[in-house]
Amino acid sequence: MTVYLIRHGKIPGNIGKRFIGSTDEPLCEEGIAELKTIAYPVCDRVVSSPMLRCIQTAGIIYPGKEPNVYDELRECDFGIFEGKCHAELDGDPEYMKWIADNGMTAPPEGEDVDAFRERCVRGFLRAVHENEDCGTLAVIAHGGTIMSVMERLAVPHREFYEYITENGHGYITVFDGEKLEIRGVI
Repeated sequence: MTVYLIRHGKIPGNIGKRFIGSTDEPLCEEGIAELKTIAYPVCDRVVSSPMLRCIQTAGIIYPGKEPNVYDELRECDFGIFEGKCHAELDGDPEYMKWIADNGMTAPPEGEDVDAFRERCVRGFLRAVHENEDCGTLAVIAHGGTIMSVMERLAVPHREFYEYITENGHGYITVFDGEKLEIRGVI
């Protein structure tokens, strides 16, 4: 099966370089305009995170295709860092520890990193298995979700942050039931 993993369009929090995970921000005008300039490949079916930014992105790039929503594809909850940017948090001891750990530990009152990644992979696998009757599947999700899936399933293996992708962009892959082979980028 061909699978497109596409990150949602820009939201105000992306422009402000804020930690936006569980906050349900809509796309901003700039994000909507950017999505309309990108040539997306045709797909048979669309699945999405339940977050508004992903649902809106799906509607813009695949009009007329109602996305199947998978809760497991939502972004990580950044806890007390949610909605804040580096400048607002710089010097905060809990934030400095989290940054020193390269974001590989749970933010205070936030989601456990390993649990987040497991959730994302579980949701992706459920989505592809439940849609295996289609030839091409577009997955509209978040940067962290895509990085989690790619780190676990893509070959050759790369580290989590090496799969970062810009808003509105992503990966063209082929899923063989166990691994994702990268065939291109969007």
